[in-house]
Amino acid sequence: MRIRTMAKLGSGALLPALLLAGCAATDTGVSRETEAPRPRYPAIDVPAQTETVPVGTGNADAADDPAIWRNAANPAASLVLGTDKKAGLYVYGLDGQVRDFAPAGALNNADLREVRMADGSTRILVAASDRTDRAEPRIALFGLDGATGKLIALGAESFLKPGHAPAEAYGFCMGAPLASGELARAYVVLKDGTVAESRLVERGGKVAAEHLRDVKFATQSEGCVVDDVTKTLYVAEEDVAIWKVPLSGTTLTAQSYAKVGKADGLVDDIEGLAIARQADGRAWLVASSQGDNAYALFDLATGKTAGRFRINGGALGGTSDTDGIEVILGDFGPAFPEGLFVAQDGYNAPKAQNFKMLSWRAIRTALGIK
Repeated sequence: MRIRTMAKLGSGALLPALLLAGCAATDTGVSRETEAPRPRYPAIDVPAQTETVPVGTGNADAADDPAIWRNAANPAASLVLGTDKKAGLYVYGLDGQVRDFAPAGALNNADLREVRMADGSTRILVAASDRTDRAEPRIALFGLDGATGKLIALGAESFLKPGHAPAEAYGFCMGAPLASGELARAYVVLKDGTVAESRLVERGGKVAAEHLRDVKFATQSEGCVVDDVTKTLYVAEEDVAIWKVPLSGTTLTAQSYAKVGKADGLVDDIEGLAIARQADGRAWLVASSQGDNAYALFDLATGKTAGRFRINGGALGGTSDTDGIEVILGDFGPAFPEGLFVAQDGYNAPKAQNFKMLSWRAIRTALGIK
């Protein structure tokens, strides 16, 4: 995340904070004073319905990336996970209250999958990019108990071969297995733009990561998401574009999908990516257009723009400088009957950063999606 502005949508003027922010530096060490003004493209306001308890790290850029587990047996008891990239991983209920916290270090992006173990049991496997050691990227692994919301630490796996150049784990996402014997595929986006693909396997009753192949982008990248239906990885190169990477071949080759600029409604940084897929197969790619505090939708199959919205209005206020996002369609109970969208809020003053939750029905209706 590169914090462009401290202005909060739906809030009053915050002059002292803005004055302080003007002298601060971004992740890349560039002062905000030297940056050109961000364009602001039209978007429809959609209010948040719920928000999580703030993360424990205050006065810092800490909350980062959410993940969602849908409880098919009791949708209203579904869970939301979110990283505090200074401290660990939270589990929240749909009421925003904390169910558990794992103090696991600097976890940046998280994802989860229900996987089938060798004994035939099903496990909710949670994984995250672990940047605690900035030179040695790891995948932090957890089991999630859906009934209690508790996390079970499974260790942190190194996955690159010995002797590799120092690399910082940054973005992260998982996809379905692509070969027999796998639990899932894991994609760690290193801060230099390399995306490292590993397979997650069960070895001696434990989950291990085995590195397979890479795809490299020219500049800093982070957000990623896998479409299991088409076996395609989508990656956000922050200042440039969203790329799609077919996974079915022997090598990984990136293809342009959407670019920063007015035509695709993206203002750098492009941050979190998520896929909203209906039961009938129609799907949208959702991207955090962090530079103008908005979210852009694309028809997944065609890449055509399908609308933009901002989280704004209502009792909870808006979001700004959003890093990670997640969306899952389906029944999540009375409050979220068609699906759940979760976004990190980069400025939640006077409290620490948190995550906002929206009904997919509200987003769909606002954008006129049938």
